[in-house]
Amino acid sequence: MPDISRVEDSSVPEPYRSLLVHQRDMTPTVAAAYQRSVHLRVLKHTLRDNVFSRQIVLVLEGDEKPVVFGAIKIYLERFPAEARRLVEAMEQPLGTILQTQGIIHTSRPEAYIRVTADALINAALKRSGSTALFGRRNVLWSAAHEPLAQVVEILPL
Repeated sequence: MPDISRVEDSSVPEPYRSLLVHQRDMTPTVAAAYQRSVHLRVLKHTLRDNVFSRQIVLVLEGDEKPVVFGAIKIYLERFPAEARRLVEAMEQPLGTILQTQGIIHTSRPEAYIRVTADALINAALKRSGSTALFGRRNVLWSAAHEPLAQVVEILPL
């Protein structure tokens, strides 16, 4: 496990703060920041008891630059059939699926974190060393106030 510590939102430095401290989905946020679409690269996944867990990297279209490392649990029983099929296909980020499928939801960060990158994070983000990175723990909630997904998002700025 990497060294992780919780930080207050006011202690998240720029440019991380602009990309993390908000109640929006990460996929459209990084796409807007980089002015390019992003796509999904799945590193590892499991399906157990209707919970789809995966480690992912969001990369920029064109140069494949990693912009987010994430670990996510997706509660499939709370998704319509087509959205569930798209999640299981592992071709699109969850944020894209939520948007294109018109799934009403809210994004509510629970914590902001400082992470010392370990070998797994460095490999995923194409970095080296024990750099300090920032991220957040976030929950996506359905309109019925049920969790759709829990996610940890780490940025490689």
